Amino acid sequence: RDLRRESILISRSEVANTIRYRRRKGTLLVLEDLAMSVAGWPAQAVEFYRRLGVTQNINYLHLHRGRTADLRNGKDLERMGGPFDRMARTVNVRRIDSHHTPGWQNIPSVGLFVWRLQAYSVTQTPAYCYEEEAPHCYLFSALGNDTPLYTNPQPATSIAGYGLTELNFPTPITRRDLEPVQTVGAVAPAAPGIPSYYGDGKSFQIWIGAPWLKQPCPVLASQIVAADLSDWKYRPQADQVAVDPKLGRFAFAPGHLHKRGVWVSYYYGFSAGIGGGEYDRTLSEPPAATVYLVGAQETYPRIDDALGQWRSDAPQHAVIEITDSGVYTEKINISLTAGQTLQLRAANRKRPAIRLLDWQTQAPEDMTVCGEKDTWFILDGLLVTGRGIQVQGDLAGFTIRHSTLVPGWGLQCNCEPKRATEASLELIEAPACLTIEHSIIGSIQVTRDEVKLDPMAFHISDSILDATSPEHVALGAPEKECAYTTLTIARSTVLGQIHTQAIALAGNSIFMGTVIACRLQKGCVRFCYVKPGSRTSRRYECQPDLVAQAVAALPTGDLTPQERARLLACEQLRVEPEFNGTRYGTPGYCQLASSCAPEIATGADDESEMGVFHDLYQPQRAANLATRLAEYTPAGLDVGIVYAS
Repeated sequence: RDLRRESILISRSEVANTIRYRRRKGTLLVLEDLAMSVAGWPAQAVEFYRRLGVTQNINYLHLHRGRTADLRNGKDLERMGGPFDRMARTVNVRRIDSHHTPGWQNIPSVGLFVWRLQAYSVTQTPAYCYEEEAPHCYLFSALGNDTPLYTNPQPATSIAGYGLTELNFPTPITRRDLEPVQTVGAVAPAAPGIPSYYGDGKSFQIWIGAPWLKQPCPVLASQIVAADLSDWKYRPQADQVAVDPKLGRFAFAPGHLHKRGVWVSYYYGFSAGIGGGEYDRTLSEPPAATVYLVGAQETYPRIDDALGQWRSDAPQHAVIEITDSGVYTEKINISLTAGQTLQLRAANRKRPAIRLLDWQTQAPEDMTVCGEKDTWFILDGLLVTGRGIQVQGDLAGFTIRHSTLVPGWGLQCNCEPKRATEASLELIEAPACLTIEHSIIGSIQVTRDEVKLDPMAFHISDSILDATSPEHVALGAPEKECAYTTLTIARSTVLGQIHTQAIALAGNSIFMGTVIACRLQKGCVRFCYVKPGSRTSRRYECQPDLVAQAVAALPTGDLTPQERARLLACEQLRVEPEFNGTRYGTPGYCQLASSCAPEIATGADDESEMGVFHDLYQPQRAANLATRLAEYTPAGLDVGIVYAS
């Protein structure tokens, strides 16, 4: 982590290109290169004076300058306020780099639009048949929720800053992007519609199964039509497939059912690589571990087949690796004998999903893990939906890495949880140690004998613990005040209440729900946001404690008690974290909003942001970029950083 932070503070790419940058110093295009080199953000520089509405000489027209709005051009109307906006504006005399009231539209203003969200791929995974509406209706997300499709950024093929379109950046695809639109006099011509987004290696693709084919057959680009499927009323023709990229939905013609299955590839937007996905992860296993490969083209087509062979072989160390991004709908029950370790994981750059269903009515159908003494189980790179995981027995340790246990068991179309109060992880007397890293987890319930057993060691880092509401319990015990756990948490965001026996250490984290620790004599909470009314061990440099101390330090005669109480309430509300989204499945999930208080956005011990995305070091990136922009900005111009995502 120290090396990663150092690589951001001291950019090797900038050092390597210093001479080239200084030769181009004072030019506009070098600003975009600096954004990628210094901050790692793709960027588009915009001269706002080109958008000002001015009277032009009829003999010397500037067709690329801003022009009055054409209300019949829906695509240009959708671009308003973004880097590709072409509408004319009246002048705004406020400076773009003002900290209080910035204004864009001015002669010396240059906006550097940067994209912080990244586009992550999902490759050839089964689509979700939305039978609640009709059997010919589908969703791209295997979880059954609406997810906007994102552009797979294509490398620039022209001079930087000219000819760049939405295709070169990780932007959400709109319905009009799939329609060919001709614009007159624009520097950046409109994308030529569906062929630019659909196909092999592009932003999305659809396959259908057929009884006479061994492999799925891709739908042709000529069959794709853009449509608004918000109410599913649009009916495509017999040979067409209607796609709504804004919602991540598509539909075949009524009566055209595909019993052999439908598969999709697409890109979705998110802040960082956590919770499982097709990104690089570090895989490790014991040297003598036996590896069982699961996948459509592997020895074992189902997870249960590999588990059966594992039970028969009974190796001491084993790995069951899923080599594709498929959806596995099956019952999983794992029993470890004394001394065994088992790792159930996804291959690198794969995102398989395990879908748990109600197979029987007389008993729950959670995924169960049971172990004897000195056993260990690892879940790595998987997405579990439909039900939760139940752990019991004498398991020594349970590790969850780069995985998602869907909060609320599943998602509605609007990303609301299906079972908001159900636990994603239920721990019954086991394990002795629970570790969660770079994962997204629903609520956790702990049942543990306080007489016979020691407190469970619970370590969580760089993760999201989501109880679907700040009023629900994210970590607790049924019918008890506190879970019998000793919590160590770092760089995480908790959407829910924490009820624990003790907090050994909490740092650089956000607790949106009340935190209750039964033992206050040990432990420390540092550089965190802790909701007012919480009961924790001693706190250091936490919010809103610091603003409360500042209000209390005001001279007694300056404010009445009522005014002091109102000021305290306002300050506590001001520093309460604000997110771009609090529902799993949305692109801005747990990303701090630009309006979030600087006490939270730079409140960690190293002046990074509190919460799960601490290690992105976005405040340091922005500060470094602003410093470099001041050095390379053309004379007489003001440059401001604008977050496009």
